[in-house]
Amino acid sequence: MNLFNLSGFQRDLLIVIAGHERPSGQDVKTDLEENLNEEINHGRLYPNLDVLVKEGYVDKGQIDRRTNYYTISEKGREALRERREWEEQYLQNEVPA
Repeated sequence: MNLFNLSGFQRDLLIVIAGHERPSGQDVKTDLEENLNEEINHGRLYPNLDVLVKEGYVDKGQIDRRTNYYTISEKGREALRERREWEEQYLQNEVPA
């Protein structure tokens, strides 16, 4: 599975996790809500985080009995690098407005 098979929301989650050191699910939720200007409910957030963990893009650890943290795995970093390279091949020829 590569990032092309992830939803846009899952890719956004991966990017936010990559930009933080061990964020909790709530930290990720808050960051995304501020940047996307939309409310994200737990029923959307946590199943998508679980997909990223299951697919090996993200590692999950425990802060305490109720709170988990997330870190990007090497597979996740490499997938983001590959995605960025793919995007750049198209965006480098973009005509300025």
